Amino acid sequence: MTRAGGRRQAAPRPAFRGAGHAASLAGMSASPLPASLAVAAPANAPEWSVTELAAALKRTLEDAFGHVRLRGEISGYRGPHSSGHAYFSLKDGGAKIDAVIWKGTLARLRHRPKEGLEVVATGRITTFPGKSAYQIIIEALEPAGAGAWMALLEERRRLLAAEGLFDAARKRPLPYLPRVVGVVTSPTGAVIRDILHRLEDRFPRPVLVWPVRVQGEGSAEEVAAAIRGFSALAPDGPIPRPDVLIVARGGGSIEDLWSFNEEIVVRAAAESAIPLISAVGHETDVTLIDHAADRRAPTPTGAAEMAVPVRLDLLADLDGLARRHAAALARSIERRRSDLRGLARVIPSPEALLAVKRQRLDLAEARLRPALAEGARTAQRRLARLLQALARHPPALRLARARERFAAIDHRPRHALERLVAVRSERLNGLAQRLAQAQDRDLERRRSRFAGAAALFDSLNYRAVLARGYALVLDAEGRPLAEAEAARAAGRITVEFQDGKVAAVVEGAPPRRAAAKRGPAGPARQGSLFD
Repeated sequence: MTRAGGRRQAAPRPAFRGAGHAASLAGMSASPLPASLAVAAPANAPEWSVTELAAALKRTLEDAFGHVRLRGEISGYRGPHSSGHAYFSLKDGGAKIDAVIWKGTLARLRHRPKEGLEVVATGRITTFPGKSAYQIIIEALEPAGAGAWMALLEERRRLLAAEGLFDAARKRPLPYLPRVVGVVTSPTGAVIRDILHRLEDRFPRPVLVWPVRVQGEGSAEEVAAAIRGFSALAPDGPIPRPDVLIVARGGGSIEDLWSFNEEIVVRAAAESAIPLISAVGHETDVTLIDHAADRRAPTPTGAAEMAVPVRLDLLADLDGLARRHAAALARSIERRRSDLRGLARVIPSPEALLAVKRQRLDLAEARLRPALAEGARTAQRRLARLLQALARHPPALRLARARERFAAIDHRPRHALERLVAVRSERLNGLAQRLAQAQDRDLERRRSRFAGAAALFDSLNYRAVLARGYALVLDAEGRPLAEAEAARAAGRITVEFQDGKVAAVVEGAPPRRAAAKRGPAGPARQGSLFD
């Protein structure tokens, strides 16, 4: 009985294990235990809150499983959520795990999730405390195995072929000797070196290189933009338009070459205004751009041989050095990328910090519509209660009561208003009288000032002087003359009196010399001394 009640703590394991404990008590019903012994827990067990336990489980799970690669079948995928995130499950024959792809990661994926597709997901294992469940935050997604890749490739090839993008009637012949060769490839790989050297060895031609990424995120968009960019060049513009295009990349797995199977690249190759040679991978590698191009080359070197006539063979040793250089560069980049991933694991990403809050926001959004409906129903119930209260106390009854109170007041407000009007009228009359008196005084003062100004004007006006018997003497131009000598010099003057003007001639004025009249020119004669 002591052992069943959990009093003995000889071993560190817990005394009870759920249903097993219940069964042991049922089997011992013949000897009942005290209630305190039947449900008692160890007195020294720590007490956890739900949030603390959820956080501890989250830390334990994330520490034990940092980044994992998980293989399974996509289940329950219904497209992105309204927030842009994707929620679904990964399952196999024996288990299932919830999966989340954040909005930013979903936009960068080369392969979108599809219902029933078997994939290999790379991500972090974590928990969501709101549902007491563990899940994987997916950072990369790819089909599981070459069979899945080939199934996707075949489906896309069939759809594009149905549109006529691979018809033989669309193929154009290549120019025999192009003036300019355009190349779309990576500027740092061995492919561009092979093409340039092969062209130089066979028949040197000007080459325009449009650098792009040929593998990884965003590479398909860059290749399509380069093809359309070459087609958009003017034939006689400052940058010469190529007569033939080479789209090239080195060999690799189907995953490495997948950018050249993207629909945007295939459509750009089919719409190209310039004859296009596809040189992606090795001879055994076949991509969808090979079907849309005008010619397919087994290798980038073969594309250079197709573009120009034969002249010389490539230098084998230089080609080997280029491949070694590219391999060393690739190893260096991969080593640095691995170091960067190691550092990135130490620093928590913003997505990891916001993961729980994002899911809570999505759950809150899902609960918002029912909450709004419930709020509307609550408001309707409140409105009904208010209408009932209004029916119990109608406004007409309240108005009648107010009228009764007003009638009880009688005419007292009217008498008070009349007295106030009388007082204000008396005060207004007094102010009006004072205003009239002030206006009269101001008018009289202004009249006196005007009369003084008029008298001053009359005393200074020269016409008042003329009225006293004086006269104003003016010359012919109307200027006043103040001296007799000036009057004699003027000769003709005008005398202005009070009542008018009189023209006069001054006696003793020097005679004016009239201008000599010139007659018609006559014969020249000798002058006389007596003239």
